[in-house]
Amino acid sequence: MIRSPLITVMVQAVRKAGRALARDFGEVEQLQVSVKGPGDFVSAADRKAEQTLHAELAKARPGFGFLLEESGRIEGTDDANEWVIDPLDGTTNFLHGIPTFAISVALVRNGVPFAGVIFNPVTDELYVAEKGQGAFLNDRRLRVAARRSLADTVICCGLPHMGRGDHARFNRELEAIQTKVAGLRRTGSAALDLAYVAAGRFDAFWERNLKAWDMAAGIILVREAGGFVTDMDDADKMLEKGDVIAGNQDIRRDLLKVLRTA
Repeated sequence: MIRSPLITVMVQAVRKAGRALARDFGEVEQLQVSVKGPGDFVSAADRKAEQTLHAELAKARPGFGFLLEESGRIEGTDDANEWVIDPLDGTTNFLHGIPTFAISVALVRNGVPFAGVIFNPVTDELYVAEKGQGAFLNDRRLRVAARRSLADTVICCGLPHMGRGDHARFNRELEAIQTKVAGLRRTGSAALDLAYVAAGRFDAFWERNLKAWDMAAGIILVREAGGFVTDMDDADKMLEKGDVIAGNQDIRRDLLKVLRTA
């Protein structure tokens, strides 16, 4: 795994926040039986994790700015570097006791993801990447899947839900792609979806209406694993536009072509 000072700082921060989230996840499973439900508890866990990440990273790199899911943007004295953080990606899974969620931390340098860490504290899977240094899952080097035909692939996507997204467009895209692939999946965590593309578990991933903190760390992971990431217009504006498509060169291109027909 990468042992640079930057990655070391990021890993220490996510592991500290992850220990608390793992404890809270054990508690939230017990709250399923209550009438009120665990919503307030999860919100508190989310905020607590964000506060831990902010404190640890600000101490290690005091000039860097922050873009935080809960707290918004905090300007730093270093205009080039910004931490982009989702303290709990997959909140709905967490809320329902489903152990598919992650902490996502990226360093965005001059507007481009430079380093990323994605950590699932329940499975203890730690994904790390730094520009020019490769991508790793714990101590294993990652490469995107090498499949070249859509018919052989398992594709992951985001499903628009109540009050969010263009349902009609997604249904057209789903109809266009579902007869051309071996399988479609939805995990509920865009950060993990991109990490799984980097690991070769999924052949590709697409989703719209995301925020920068959902995908910044995943973008650098996929790229350092040899993959390609663009927005749905085949450009490099994912963080600004909020949509993303990722995979190896051939599958990303072919998937994008099919989606455009919809």
